[in-house]
Amino acid sequence: MNKPQGTEGRDVNAQGVTRDLASRIASAKRDREIEDNRASANGSRDNRGLARGLRLGSEFAAAILVGTGIGYLADLALGTSPWGLLIMFMVGFAAGIMNVIRAVAEMNAEAAASSTAGAGPRGANTKPVDES
Repeated sequence: MNKPQGTEGRDVNAQGVTRDLASRIASAKRDREIEDNRASANGSRDNRGLARGLRLGSEFAAAILVGTGIGYLADLALGTSPWGLLIMFMVGFAAGIMNVIRAVAEMNAEAAASSTAGAGPRGANTKPVDES
């Protein structure tokens, strides 16, 4: 039950092919993990922008809805329809704009603080050295 030499050569060749295939699969897996990590990093930046946009939009809409609701209830209580609704709608609109301006100013301050934090000595307030 000895194997012919030709068959034995194929086994060695098949083992080499298997090792080559295994190394290519491992390489492809590493490349895939690297790409997944890059995609998740880019996705988190995109999600932050989306979250900020949703925050601004929801604050604006909520202010308008609250103002309109208060105006509607005032009209029901006082019988001044539609003036309370219209006036409070405009007040809600103005409050919404003020909320958006305030939120954007906060976001800009956070972005400025994070960009200067990594600036090193140039971003720090240092006094010049007195050479006298």
